[in-house]
Amino acid sequence: MALPQLTDAERRAALKKAVETRQKRAELKKRIKAGQVSLTQVLNDTSNPVVAKMKISSLLQSLPGVGKARAQKLMTRIGIDESRRIQGLGSKQRQSLLEELR
Repeated sequence: MALPQLTDAERRAALKKAVETRQKRAELKKRIKAGQVSLTQVLNDTSNPVVAKMKISSLLQSLPGVGKARAQKLMTRIGIDESRRIQGLGSKQRQSLLEELR
């Protein structure tokens, strides 16, 4: 499938939207790291597109005390693919994550 041809204005708008989304995700991760937002709150907010399209590995690594290695081990143990996003989590995977990180 070929990529759509965008005008310069459409391209600039898309780039601006992408930058805003990345900034919102970075702010969310910062709030998670500071303990202002819990994992439960994030996992239950799948109606928010910023949250829904965030990768699980990125979310886990933003938790205090969880680095890249621990996040990978946890995801492997639960059966979550490395490229999975929050909106793609099954209910059992979501529950297992919450139980493991309590």
